[in-house]
Amino acid sequence: MPEPTKKEENEVPTPAPAPPPEEPNKEKEAGTAPPKDEEEVFPPNALPPGLCSRALERKDSEWSLGESPATEEQEKQNANSQLSTLFVEKPQTGKVKVGGNITFIAKVKAEDLLRKPSVKWFKGKWMDLASKAGKHLQLKETFERQSRVYTFEMQIIKAKENYAGNYRCEVTYKDKFDSCSFDLEVHESTGTTPNIDIRSAFKRSGEGQEDAGELDFSGLLKRREVKQQEEEPEIDVWELLKNANPNEYEKIAFQYGITDLRGMLKRLKRMRRVEKKSRAFAKILDPAYQIDKGGRVRFVVELADPKLEVKWFKNGQEIRPSTKYIFEHKGSERIMFINNCALTDDSEYYVTAGDEKCSTELFVREPPIMVTKLLEDTNAYCGERVELECEVSEDDANVKWFKNGEEIIPGPKSRYKVKVEGKKHTLIIEGATKADSAEYSVMTTGGQSSAKLSVDLRPLKILTPLTDQTVKLGKEICLKCEISENISGKWTKNGLPVQEGDRLKVVHKGRIHKLVIDSALIEDEGDYVFTPDAYSVTLPAKVHVIDPPKIILDGLDADNTVTVIAGNKLRLEIPISGEPPPKAIWSRADKAITEGSGRIRAESYPDSSSLIIDTAERDDSGVYKINLKNEAGEAYANIKIKVVGYFIERKKKQSSRWMRLNFDLCKETTFEPKKMIEGVAYEVRIFAVNAIGISKPSMPSKPFVPLAVTSPPTLLAVDSVTDTTVTMKWRPPDQIGAAGLDGYVLEYCFEGSTSEKQSDENGEAAYDLPAENWIVANTDLIDKTKFTITGLPTDAKIFVRVKAVNAAGASEPKYYSQPILVKEVIEPPKIRIPRHLKQTYIRRVGEAVNLVIPYQGKPRPELTWKKDGAEIDKNQINIRNSETDTIIFIRKAERSHSGKYDLQVKVEKFEENASIDIQIVDRPGPPQVVKIEDVWGENVALSWTPPKDDGNAAITGYTIQKADKKSMEWFTVIEHYHRTNATITELVIGNEYYFRVFAENMCGLSEDATRTKESAVIAKDGKVYKNPVYEDFDFTEAPMFTQPLVNTYAIAGYNATLNCSVRGNPKPKITWMKNKVAIVDDPRYRMFSNQGVCTLEIRKPSPYDGGTYCCKAVNDLGTVEIECKLEVKGGLSFCRLLLQGVPPNIIDSYLRDLQSSNPEEY
Repeated sequence: MPEPTKKEENEVPTPAPAPPPEEPNKEKEAGTAPPKDEEEVFPPNALPPGLCSRALERKDSEWSLGESPATEEQEKQNANSQLSTLFVEKPQTGKVKVGGNITFIAKVKAEDLLRKPSVKWFKGKWMDLASKAGKHLQLKETFERQSRVYTFEMQIIKAKENYAGNYRCEVTYKDKFDSCSFDLEVHESTGTTPNIDIRSAFKRSGEGQEDAGELDFSGLLKRREVKQQEEEPEIDVWELLKNANPNEYEKIAFQYGITDLRGMLKRLKRMRRVEKKSRAFAKILDPAYQIDKGGRVRFVVELADPKLEVKWFKNGQEIRPSTKYIFEHKGSERIMFINNCALTDDSEYYVTAGDEKCSTELFVREPPIMVTKLLEDTNAYCGERVELECEVSEDDANVKWFKNGEEIIPGPKSRYKVKVEGKKHTLIIEGATKADSAEYSVMTTGGQSSAKLSVDLRPLKILTPLTDQTVKLGKEICLKCEISENISGKWTKNGLPVQEGDRLKVVHKGRIHKLVIDSALIEDEGDYVFTPDAYSVTLPAKVHVIDPPKIILDGLDADNTVTVIAGNKLRLEIPISGEPPPKAIWSRADKAITEGSGRIRAESYPDSSSLIIDTAERDDSGVYKINLKNEAGEAYANIKIKVVGYFIERKKKQSSRWMRLNFDLCKETTFEPKKMIEGVAYEVRIFAVNAIGISKPSMPSKPFVPLAVTSPPTLLAVDSVTDTTVTMKWRPPDQIGAAGLDGYVLEYCFEGSTSEKQSDENGEAAYDLPAENWIVANTDLIDKTKFTITGLPTDAKIFVRVKAVNAAGASEPKYYSQPILVKEVIEPPKIRIPRHLKQTYIRRVGEAVNLVIPYQGKPRPELTWKKDGAEIDKNQINIRNSETDTIIFIRKAERSHSGKYDLQVKVEKFEENASIDIQIVDRPGPPQVVKIEDVWGENVALSWTPPKDDGNAAITGYTIQKADKKSMEWFTVIEHYHRTNATITELVIGNEYYFRVFAENMCGLSEDATRTKESAVIAKDGKVYKNPVYEDFDFTEAPMFTQPLVNTYAIAGYNATLNCSVRGNPKPKITWMKNKVAIVDDPRYRMFSNQGVCTLEIRKPSPYDGGTYCCKAVNDLGTVEIECKLEVKGGLSFCRLLLQGVPPNIIDSYLRDLQSSNPEEY
């Protein structure tokens, strides 16, 4: 009988051949065994052959120490953490003893976050600790509102040795990510070695169990069936590690797939200790056993004392001898056999001898189920029943079906049904459609099979097509067709879907389709199409609905009489119907009335016919006949016309008394009532009169309110006058009324076209002039009380009036009292100097000067600026003038801009002058000479002369520094000193000092300082020590290029750089030249010099930027130059350069240089 193999510790599952859905009927999976308090260890025989290579194939394997190379995912996380740091405080590496508690804290700043960030804690690389929270692990988070900091805590309670390892905390917020790794070291509380039990390597943890929250990795490794591999000789890795050099540990671990290198080293260290020998057992059970389902397993222990009584237990219950459990005694060996192992035998076993016991764990592995008969590709038509069959190696095996990789879950509401008959499994699809065309696969624990199902449509035949129909209005329309397949379809009318209703029914019986419309209407006419579902075939038909002509006289009296007032126009419109539209003919006394331009004429439309009589007369009374005809029939009618007049009455809405407005018969259909009160609602009614008498009154009209115009505008006055314009302003009318105010109309006329009339009630003159002599100034109504009349001749005189307009019309005009002379009034000029410019205006060199000086004067004055009595150079100083102010602008002030600026504003013979003092200041120059006047004791007396250049500002003080000759480091002794002599005290005896002085004004210290030529020696008392004389080393060097310029090609429009390096002492002055012309203050070039590296940057070069560039270095010892050529690709034409603002002389020089440098191309 074959012996069972021992359980592989940290077994790595091999990937399934297809998407591996977890089997719900497995009784046990990794992670469900009751937790143990023993420490996780790796027994010497825990890695069987073949597992090493599989462990190497795992993509998620991870080294516990930092020796292995980082994966791509780790590199991405590291990159993200560098780009976006979210942590304020990161968790730190910690140590704890077994049974102790430890807390790790991470803090995240929330100032820039709109919501709480997401934080995850991991052990190793992939073990998420959120699912392990329990009595050994607690996760906590808090938020401090004042500091706006999130605090995340992970607390480990009663730590165990297997909790040691590498941990990681990740925080994410939208596109930001940060990660931090830290280690936990767990030290043993005692020096004893714990018992080695392989069950700790297979310890499982799950929710709801006693020890939820364990941090073991082995609990995450699920047992899956793997394909049988060729047997390889077993290698005891732990024996190799015991006998190997420590330098080879990492190599052996990598070779045999041991990923937890730290745990291996701890385990190896404990294995070398002297294990405590059991007094009851000479040989204990192996840590774990593994057996296939149906096999036989053998447990063996050897007793130190054969007389001891042995008892076997399974999950705490004693095992009694039976046909399944067989016990044997061979000397000191005690053996238990378990026959025909089932999945229920997968549990913990232990044996007791006296007061001691040893335990093991049995793992029962279910053999893989193979697919013995594969699926076959199938073709089917829509609507058919499809069956996909396969056979497996065992009866009633668990089989999963997939469609295009997605699992098929059969159920009462699913279209898919699964039929199982022993080893035969069938997938049934009722009423297949084209959507069922896919790749179907079946998967077992030991194999899989796939096949393609193709569902197509049957060819469609039209047995009876639709036919065109012509139907009378109100009759039934029936469209019928027959096709070869029993499928549904869609009806459309004029391209739109047909909606079923009370009149319209869609009938589908087998292969026959009908569209039935009861009581056909005109709108039912159109093009009907039937389209079978899933086919591109269409069956069209046209329906034409006809209707006999009808004359609709509902709006006339019973005897079809129409009454019209004499002198009015009659338009008698008779509605007609019929399909197709009928032709209408009017006649009187058998004489046809034609359609034309006569006084009595006819007009025809598709839905009506009209009889028109212009200016009705008594002779037009009589009988008129209308006759209609179309292809469906004919109709006619007689209409009698009478010519009469009207009486009109009105009353107030709230009154019941009607008052007649006309006593003579009104022959028109319009009438204008008069003498009504504004704002009072009225109603009107009308009586018709003919030769017989007066009719009943009509229904009263809707109430209406009479409206009146407003009163004239008030206070019309002149606002301003120029040589061609006059601006008038006024106030609104005193009385506006119920109609409101819509706007104003301003009118004017020239003097000499009016006759003066007597003054009005207000004492203002009024003018009597025909309306055609007044010119309207505004084409549209204006709602403002101010308007400018433009386009007037100079020195002309005009009269002006304004009217208020509302719905009732224009009001009485308001006249201006006298004629207005069109000529601008002279206003003497006046300059308003701002307060801050009345004293000297001070700015530093390089700052911008922007001064705004308001002024007044009419007409527009002439402005003149002078600086110190001379004209201003507009290339350096910008002057901008407007109608109300003048602006003097200097982009970068220089000291030459200082001076007195005079402004003259002149209007004809009037003028105004003002002056502004501008002072541009800069830092001063250094003092001229610094001398050591006297040296005594620890004191030195200094004197100096003020600087030649005071920076255009008063010298406010001096700064004095000293430097020891040995170090030549300068230290400030006195600041802001106002005199030109000073005494420096508290100097160190024996040292030799140099001194230098900076000048200071309101802009700061001078850039350079003046140093004393001689040094001051603070001599010691007694013997005078003569310092040895050393010759100073000459560090001076003529300039020399260490890296030359190279010829460069550039692309037009893209920045280009020229680089070289130079050395020399004193530091050489660098000058760049193009075509032997120095480049100075050109914004297209930028020059840099850093640590001897000289760079010339050409911004967006054009072809005319090409040429020979030279870098020149100059110092006191010599001059050196180096050249290179720059060619810019993508040249521009002469016109293009000219449009870009390049001066013609530069373009001409550039083109000549190109022609001389490349004669072959030109």
